[in-house]
Amino acid sequence: MKSILNSVVIMGLLVLSTSLVACAQKQNNETTPHKMTKKMEWNKLTPEEEYVIVNKGTEYPGTGKYDKFFEKGTYVCKRCNAPLYRSETKFDGHCGWPAFDDEIKGAVKRIPDADGQRTEIVCAKCGGHLGHVFEGEMFTKKNTRHCVNSISMRFVPDEK
Repeated sequence: MKSILNSVVIMGLLVLSTSLVACAQKQNNETTPHKMTKKMEWNKLTPEEEYVIVNKGTEYPGTGKYDKFFEKGTYVCKRCNAPLYRSETKFDGHCGWPAFDDEIKGAVKRIPDADGQRTEIVCAKCGGHLGHVFEGEMFTKKNTRHCVNSISMRFVPDEK
């Protein structure tokens, strides 16, 4: 009788310890994705911004607020606030979208378009779609035109 009682107690302790370990593992797995999500939080986007930035859409030419805009400052990613372009590199490309001949070093990533004709530009930090880059047009000495959707950026003026 005593050995049966000892066996029952041992079995009970095994079940209890297994349950505690399983709960600890489950809790650990649940907290890890939460921590990862926190690191990747971005600004809330409007449906129009999401269409361009996330789904790689394009705003209509001439409709963006930064096309004919030439104040001093920095253009940052609308999705993650990463600095992308300085106003000194902006020029009038006569294309209907803001044009820049250089990005802030390391801010923009180039990806060949699926059509094989163009090169897409995205924010290097969050991967948000910015537009396309073209070379060889002779608009500037750098011979490069970043054609960027206004809706993909936010302007931060220089402090006076």
